[in-house]
Amino acid sequence: MSPPEHAATEAARHYHTATKHSYWSVRSSGHYLDWETKPFLYKIYPALEPIRLPQALPWATQETLAVLRGEGPGAQALTLERLASLLFFSAGVTKKKVHAGGDEIHFRAAASTGALYEVEIYVVAGELPGLAAGVYHFCPGDFSLRRLRAGDFREALAHAAALDDICRAPATLVLTAIFWRNAWKYQARAYRHCYWDSGTMLANTLATATALGASARIVTGFVDREVDRLLGIDGEREGSLELVVLGPPGAPAPEPAGMPPID
Repeated sequence: MSPPEHAATEAARHYHTATKHSYWSVRSSGHYLDWETKPFLYKIYPALEPIRLPQALPWATQETLAVLRGEGPGAQALTLERLASLLFFSAGVTKKKVHAGGDEIHFRAAASTGALYEVEIYVVAGELPGLAAGVYHFCPGDFSLRRLRAGDFREALAHAAALDDICRAPATLVLTAIFWRNAWKYQARAYRHCYWDSGTMLANTLATATALGASARIVTGFVDREVDRLLGIDGEREGSLELVVLGPPGAPAPEPAGMPPID
């Protein structure tokens, strides 16, 4: 094992050991919840116009039962309606409840530690029926997409992952984590939770994709800084976690014209 690899392994082992719970760790911590600094549940781009997603989702009881039986429809083209269904059943708001004190609780399709929902979803898409090619952020709060980049950037994402399949995939979901949103409560353990919570979300994504006939492949190996740059995130406050390459494959993506920074 080379020195850099050894150092990375030791750092991971040290983090894992240092953030384990014990009888004393959960009783001696002086941490408390500062409600004045509680993070927002949704990332907001106030200057970007929302693109409302379809509300009539292509999901039915018979399709759900087919998934449970291990059956699914044949390969189906990725439409805006199917993309909306994937996003809703992965991270959508399923219901809201107002507590006696007046606080409104938002329940989501996938559970999250502390109901803090630190995992965000972005969409890197080619031209789809009803949706122009671009890089989008999904906001569960108003069930909308907001376009961060116009144009086809699938080639840039394929380069970051060294995976040519992404060039032919109609769209790829990128899961990220806003670290403070979970660290506000769980401190250093939040990094663990990013992968627990995104894993729960990915399970929903794969089940929904099977039901809709949209193949889905999870990719965890990629150059983080290149994916972060594509999305306009810094890798420190928010970082990329996983990619979900959606199918079925189609025409290859063109070379991107350029990638200026996102302000």
